[in-house]
Amino acid sequence: MISVFGSANMDLVAYVAQAPRPGETVTGREFRTIPGGKGANQAIAAARAGAGVAFLGAVGDDAFGPGLRAVLAEAGVDTAGLRVVPGPSGVAHIVVEDGGDNSIIVVPGANGAVTGPAGRDAQTIARSDALLLQLELPMDAVVAAAHVPRGGSSRTEVILTPAPAAPLPAELLEAVDLIVPNEHEAAALTGRDDPRDALEALLGLVPEAVVTLGARGALYGSRDGTRLREAAVPVRAVDTTAAGDTFAGALAVARTEGAGPARALRFASAAAALSVQREGASTSMPHRHEIDRLLLEGL
Repeated sequence: MISVFGSANMDLVAYVAQAPRPGETVTGREFRTIPGGKGANQAIAAARAGAGVAFLGAVGDDAFGPGLRAVLAEAGVDTAGLRVVPGPSGVAHIVVEDGGDNSIIVVPGANGAVTGPAGRDAQTIARSDALLLQLELPMDAVVAAAHVPRGGSSRTEVILTPAPAAPLPAELLEAVDLIVPNEHEAAALTGRDDPRDALEALLGLVPEAVVTLGARGALYGSRDGTRLREAAVPVRAVDTTAAGDTFAGALAVARTEGAGPARALRFASAAAALSVQREGASTSMPHRHEIDRLLLEGL
């Protein structure tokens, strides 16, 4: 089982030929309201990729809250740990250009009220094979979740997507097994623009790292000396909004199933390639049979 301790947002998505510059007004071609948030996205991605998933987080008591819970439940995610707090749910204002690039403004809402694991969250994390974390919750809450005591004979693997990019406290890094930034986040964390150099710097902080490179694939490294590069599947991107979350969720699934680094990267890359060919965040994430089919076709 995989636990996801993270954010749930309602994405307010505008599709335009080109995003407006400061002071400019442009006409969009379409608007959609789509459940998202990095935590919820990763939970849905992992569930559709074949894992049992529990989501731990919060929504507001507004009109968006029930919709966010419903889309998680529809994907097969256990929402017993999704609590309701007074006030608005988190929202993300997203502008998607026709070429697939996007820009995002996140307003935390209920996510900002999460101070750490609550209720039975600790028990859920302790019995999980992996814990997925991101940085759309308050940092103290993320640190607290990373340090939940691990139960049983096998230790829960902690996988961190450091987004939005922020300085990472030592007490968080010491609990992380695998970090999965994109190349921009990796550069922000390490001060090194070359992704290969950034990967090496990240391995000074955590045991394993994956740096995603968008259409150029992904890099993997571990402290045992393994270095891998996985090419991206060549596709025409329609919307890259949830590609990183899809990659992270699928990567966690492959690792909990015992896949080695090369196989896990291929599995995650296939899932991300399928997601960017569809619009939206949670609406774009592929099911397991689609990922398996793409792999069988010769990825």
